[in-house]
Amino acid sequence: MKKDGPYDPLRLCVYATVALLGWLLGPWAALGFAALGFAGYWKARRAGLTRSKCVLRDTRLVLAYLGLIGVAAVVAIIV
Repeated sequence: MKKDGPYDPLRLCVYATVALLGWLLGPWAALGFAALGFAGYWKARRAGLTRSKCVLRDTRLVLAYLGLIGVAAVVAIIV
């Protein structure tokens, strides 16, 4: 399958934007992104998704990872 036009590295722009928000907002950004990701994976898991394209593959591991990030962010905000 041939794609029309050159490759658009949109993901790199998205990653840079997320990194910028993380740098500017610190643990608040980590908490927000973790909560957003957790909610998305929770909904997807309830709909039947058990394998993800994420490096961790198993959605239970992804949920645990995002939950751990959320807890660490809350601790960082409190401390």
